[in-house]
Amino acid sequence: MQQGVTIWLTGLSGAGKSTIASLLEKELRHRGLPVEVLDGDVVRQYLSKGLGFSREDRDTNIRRIAFVSKLLTRNGITVIVAAISPYRSTRDEARQEIGRFLEVYVKCPLDELIRRDVKGLYAKALRGEIENFTGVSDPYEEPLSPDVVVETDRQSPAESVALILAALERGGYVKLTALDGSGGWP
Repeated sequence: MQQGVTIWLTGLSGAGKSTIASLLEKELRHRGLPVEVLDGDVVRQYLSKGLGFSREDRDTNIRRIAFVSKLLTRNGITVIVAAISPYRSTRDEARQEIGRFLEVYVKCPLDELIRRDVKGLYAKALRGEIENFTGVSDPYEEPLSPDVVVETDRQSPAESVALILAALERGGYVKLTALDGSGGWP
């Protein structure tokens, strides 16, 4: 049975976690791997409804995601988590609990995120209309030694996915042989 792994995408709102997760899911499925995506926004709606944005509530949300990821991972599923996960200690807890874990820092400078601001959240946070907004009025603790760093202000989503796939293979988490058996990219 294929061993599972959790790929944990962490970074500020709008950095590209969901976009990368979607492309990565497609690539891994194309290679025949069972994949589940746990997107932070969707998890909050269904699994963590009612939680606020205090440190305690954010940690509870991440612990719930880690628990589900652990169950899926130990059953041979490749799990892609796309969640801000602002606190280093809680991400480290998730790594400890899950075991087979690849931390990906989806890095993008705040000024670029403010420029992109597709949802208008940064503008509202900067005006004080959103309290506890990560990166503006609440801290984001960058990973100290992530397994992969993708810089979405400098790399395309496809380039970011390629870096993650290479790290998965280097780490022995997945074997990414082409479907045609040639060993190269399809």
